[in-house]
Amino acid sequence: VSASINDSKIMNLEDRVVVTFSHQIPTKVTNKCGRGGWNSSGCETESISPYQTSCLCDHLTHFAVLLVSHWSILTVISYIGCGISSIFLGLTLLTYLIFEKLRQDYPSKILINLSSALQGLSMLFLLNTWLSSFSNYALCIATAATLHYFMLASFTWMGLEAVHMYLALVKVFNTYIPSYILKFCIIGWGKETFLCVVLTDTLGTLMDRDSNLKLDQNNKMLVAFIGLTLLCNMSVFIMVLIQIKRIGANKLAANSHGSVLDLKAVASLTVLLGLTWSIGFFSFGPARVVLVYLFVFLNSLQGKTEL
Repeated sequence: VSASINDSKIMNLEDRVVVTFSHQIPTKVTNKCGRGGWNSSGCETESISPYQTSCLCDHLTHFAVLLVSHWSILTVISYIGCGISSIFLGLTLLTYLIFEKLRQDYPSKILINLSSALQGLSMLFLLNTWLSSFSNYALCIATAATLHYFMLASFTWMGLEAVHMYLALVKVFNTYIPSYILKFCIIGWGKETFLCVVLTDTLGTLMDRDSNLKLDQNNKMLVAFIGLTLLCNMSVFIMVLIQIKRIGANKLAANSHGSVLDLKAVASLTVLLGLTWSIGFFSFGPARVVLVYLFVFLNSLQGKTEL
């Protein structure tokens, strides 16, 4: 909220201005008319309720109320989860680097590329605040573009993982593709460069030039790409589960651990195909807060669950 009179500076008012903010989401936590990248001088909190906050100010400028609510907790969970994921992703990549025999087959090579993309995304997320402290516009643009790149690369490799599962477990026959991994790498790492160039003209809206770097949640192209990828992955997920069930049904000797193994297979496929990200599309209504917590917890730890 901002207020001014004929573009002149109004300050040191004897009769202070009352600025009232309505909360989009009712909250019982403490609200402050002040800091967090904002200057609190000349303003104090007059009253607080779950639905609004009133501030008394002796000047006119841009006003904001900072809510210490679920989002602060979610931010902490995100940083902790991404930190843990980065450690385990690093261990995964190091293991494949040391033991050459582990990276001979196609699934391992695809997993290495997926882990690399997720590692890049996690590291940039963790370094985001530090990079923004330089207040360099070019650096912010570069960081936003790179975040887009690794986000797109991560979902592309999840999609390629689904393609490989379909070819290996569903189609099975007549699936030979020359230069298989090379073609996957061109799609997995090359396509994002073009998409990031297309998105370059919008990158100025991805950041706050004062301090904050962020991905734009309203970027329709990014959301559409993620949604389409998850839809395709969900289709493959269902087909692969049906195929696994058929294979299990054809076994003459069923063991008592069949259900446990099926559950592990479902959990592994859900993580590899990134299906937990689909929770974000359903985070609305009365269950919004619970779903957002679930979304942040599961996806920030995606790297750990892949080891």
